[in-house]
Amino acid sequence: MRQGSEQPRSVRTSDHFDSVNELILSQEGASKSHRTTRQISRETGIHHSSVYRIVCQNLKLKCLKKRRAQELTVANCALCRTRAQKLLRCFPASAVDFIFFVDEKIFTLAPPVNLQNVRVYVPTMTKKREVATDRLLRARPTFSKSIMVSVAVSKLGCSGLVFVEPGTKVNGAYYTDELLSKQLLPAIRHIAGDTCFPTRQRVVSLGSRDDRSSG
Repeated sequence: MRQGSEQPRSVRTSDHFDSVNELILSQEGASKSHRTTRQISRETGIHHSSVYRIVCQNLKLKCLKKRRAQELTVANCALCRTRAQKLLRCFPASAVDFIFFVDEKIFTLAPPVNLQNVRVYVPTMTKKREVATDRLLRARPTFSKSIMVSVAVSKLGCSGLVFVEPGTKVNGAYYTDELLSKQLLPAIRHIAGDTCFPTRQRVVSLGSRDDRSSG
């Protein structure tokens, strides 16, 4: 019954609850088999607003937005586990919290653009070929600008982001003398004090690689 009225509910009934609940959630063993609220509305004939109220008020569900992440295969997980166990055998249990992992990432400085929301309005009698090309195309450079960022992470916390100046050649000498010694190690000691275990595997691997440019 509706609150303050003797008129019975015609949509939000137990049968509709079951139908919406079955469609809004992915089926067991079938990922991504769920429906959106608008798809459920079209399939069941229930108004979209009523479907939304059933999901939120009656089924007590809320929508969470997915985020992009690096996909890890079974082989990746097994390799990471093996290396982590090998690393733990090199240090006592009391020192695990003070192990810092350092890595770098090159980010492309290209702002995301949704072309669906970019419109060009012209008079109705104008043909598309009569519009200037620079108004219809969004050109992008062949080589986008990029920047290298480094960070140190441990169970105790993480350092601030360290930005490498564009155009800098990142080799073993630069990594140890500038990036590690002058920027990352002071940040690590600020977090862990003098008790820290910076591993040298990263330094050795960088020294054996070809020089890399940050931009």
